[in-house]
Amino acid sequence: MIRLTWVQPEDLVGHELRQATEDGRDGRDVRSIAARWHAAGGHDAPPRAGASEPGAARLRGLAEELLDELAAVPSPLPEPSDLPGIIAACPAWPDKSAGAGAVDPERVLGAWLGRAAGCVLGKPVEKIPRAGIREIAQATGNWPIRGWFTAKGLPDDVARRWPWNRRSAVNSLAENIDGIPEDDDLNYPLLALSLLERHGRGFTTEDVARLWLDELPAGRTFTAERIAYRNLLDGVEPPATATYRNPFREWIGALIRADVYGWVNPGDPATAAEYAWRDARLTHTANGIYGAMFAAAMCAASMVATSAEEVVRAGLSVVPEGSRLHEAVRLAAEDAAGEDDFERVVDRLHERHGHLHWVHTINNAALVAATLIHGKGDFTATIAGAVAGGWDTDSAGATAGAVAGALAGGVPERWRMRDSLASSLTGFDGVGLAELAARTQEMMKP
Repeated sequence: MIRLTWVQPEDLVGHELRQATEDGRDGRDVRSIAARWHAAGGHDAPPRAGASEPGAARLRGLAEELLDELAAVPSPLPEPSDLPGIIAACPAWPDKSAGAGAVDPERVLGAWLGRAAGCVLGKPVEKIPRAGIREIAQATGNWPIRGWFTAKGLPDDVARRWPWNRRSAVNSLAENIDGIPEDDDLNYPLLALSLLERHGRGFTTEDVARLWLDELPAGRTFTAERIAYRNLLDGVEPPATATYRNPFREWIGALIRADVYGWVNPGDPATAAEYAWRDARLTHTANGIYGAMFAAAMCAASMVATSAEEVVRAGLSVVPEGSRLHEAVRLAAEDAAGEDDFERVVDRLHERHGHLHWVHTINNAALVAATLIHGKGDFTATIAGAVAGGWDTDSAGATAGAVAGALAGGVPERWRMRDSLASSLTGFDGVGLAELAARTQEMMKP
């Protein structure tokens, strides 16, 4: 029996119950639903797994019923998902500008290089918690992290205690990196670039959906993206694809899709955020959408800014001030600016957000903001901090690396890989980052 991760109703109820607690729906109605679920033998959300044992299929009918009941309970939080509502909730929403004019091509290439390097650094330790990442790095003489992870010299007991990510260890350790391996954190920027090349700057959410169905293999999607893909195949129209039986709608998936929307709008965070909103609403709501807008605005600023502080401010300007994401990023930035020891900064992040899933938007966005500010332009320290934080290591590393690489106009030689990116997307397998940077620049405002 195939237990497909992230989509089977009996595996979603626990996640939706946790989402209800996070977005303020934890009243009597939700507690009653939770009691019925547990009385029937239903399980809470697992901390890392995406599918349960085959026997859970007996609960499918009840799970579908409860998911729909939970969806009917509104969140009381002031966190809109519509664009006019988001803009109205952002007092510092930036004015649209004509853009930055000519942009240094080295910044665009630096962004692609940085995204790739941060992603690949985090790949082999994805799903390993913070303590394990540190133990691996220390055992191989790589703490603080200053280079690729390696299995060479890793004691057997440490390797057994903290096994590498099975899919990534074969192509993202120092001893086996040969070009840039495929990853969803790199496939989505390729899709965004392809979207702009096909449909131009007036693309719609429906264009995003059609492109996914044409080009994105379902097996390369996860969490909210896989739910939305299922919904599209069932005939659900956007933006309902983001809400129908989708407990992952505030997780990190939309944030990792947003960089290109910033790069093609240099110095214009508002337009970058609007582009990200059009994409994100296919799969996400509220803080899931804000995370994408935050990333896009930072990437727009990174093409012209002179400091990480300036970039993070641009990102926060498009996030509603009353939202959980805004508070998380603001506090993370304050901590990073006032604390010399980054490990203590991460301690505080885990104290605040340790209850969230490791691929949630809020904790990872806060970590990205913290490592950008604490890194003070040091590319290595920035991506190392994103990975050592122990949440979505490749995604946080990729976003932080993209911003740091753009600000620096490149990356240190130690983080350069052979210029060939593996991808299952049509026409992109083996593409070079230099080519992608040139194509990105062609999509900028004239």
